[in-house]
Amino acid sequence: MLIRQLNYLVALAKEEHFGRAALACNVSQPALSGAIRSIERELGMTIVQRGQRFEGFTPDGERVLAWARRALAECEGLRQEARATRGDPAGTLRIGAIPTTLPIVSLLTEGCLLEFPRMTQEVYTLTSSEILRRIANFELDVGLSYLHDERLKDFATVPLFRERYVLVARDHTMFEGRDTVSWADAARLPLCLLTRNMQSRRGIDAAFNAAGLDVVPRVETDSMMALYAYVRCAGLYGVLPHSVLCLLEMRQELTAIPLVPELTREIGLVLLQREPRPALLAAAMANFERVDLQTRMDALLDC
Repeated sequence: MLIRQLNYLVALAKEEHFGRAALACNVSQPALSGAIRSIERELGMTIVQRGQRFEGFTPDGERVLAWARRALAECEGLRQEARATRGDPAGTLRIGAIPTTLPIVSLLTEGCLLEFPRMTQEVYTLTSSEILRRIANFELDVGLSYLHDERLKDFATVPLFRERYVLVARDHTMFEGRDTVSWADAARLPLCLLTRNMQSRRGIDAAFNAAGLDVVPRVETDSMMALYAYVRCAGLYGVLPHSVLCLLEMRQELTAIPLVPELTREIGLVLLQREPRPALLAAAMANFERVDLQTRMDALLDC
């Protein structure tokens, strides 16, 4: 069995189409199909369900696919080790981040860009569920997400900071003389909130519910930039994690005030429990763990 054949198998799982998988691998469709049949003959089992088109993997195929992903990940780790010189790893670090953490990704990773000139980075905006799925499938190296999740028991985690929630507004006069605002006060305002499928919104709803409030926002969006625009241009009010305030424009154009009772959520790194770690990931994690995000995030509320 060749590494090339395993690549074909993983490509088919990703594309869910023989033609697209062949295109992604730069081979003809018959060549890809023949390689997968060769794996089936070698293992003595059916891996792919075939009809008029790709219909998924058999249970045996799912197990083979898991091994294929792991084998390819280990091969990539070996390549990284071979390419690395002392203190100078080479390759692409793949990072998945939930939307509310995007503003702080650069704060976390800027040290790697300076320290490791042969490291490149790919950053993807994903849900927490998709981050975990892709990490488990070796499609991401590390994720940035909430750590209060029972699914994380099978992953390694590194806490980074605790985010607090703030009310943001264009009109600063309503906050004059106040250090905080209650969830009840916020509920009486015309709100723009993140959509309910986002973990951040679920925490916000829980805080409103704990205060006995049922809030119906005027606008819901899954885009941080759209929420910012509604607050800045349409005069609505938003509830956001305070880490978003590290965006310079938001700090200059909007006013933020902490909500009480305080709602905090722990943000951290998520990765596979895997030893040894690939050279690139090991170097990045050592760099990340030297970054004091908590101090930088707390300072945002003092500005």
